[in-house]
Amino acid sequence: MFGLSGEKLLILGLIAVFVLGPDKLPHYSKQLANFIKSLKKMADGAKGQLQSEIGEELDWKQLDPRKYDPRRIIREALAETEAPTTVATLNKPTTRVQPRLAVGEVAPFDSEAT
Repeated sequence: MFGLSGEKLLILGLIAVFVLGPDKLPHYSKQLANFIKSLKKMADGAKGQLQSEIGEELDWKQLDPRKYDPRRIIREALAETEAPTTVATLNKPTTRVQPRLAVGEVAPFDSEAT
């Protein structure tokens, strides 16, 4: 949790006891607990709203940004191409030929692409 070990949390707790005093510490710890509960409730509400707007069950583990691997995404996109149906086409590399533009024809331009 934020790189805090048990020893560091104990030291922070002792500092809080000295700064706040033993009479105010229960009040502030209760406020902190309520704040954390409200954050959790807000996160659960946002998660529920997202699920209701999308309308299908989400696999949250798949959406984890720590699992983002551009190499895997490219590999899966390349694997989506059609599989060859005959043995003769297995040895030939498949290439896509882009149609050539006619003389005077302007190439398509997407202003939102960049």
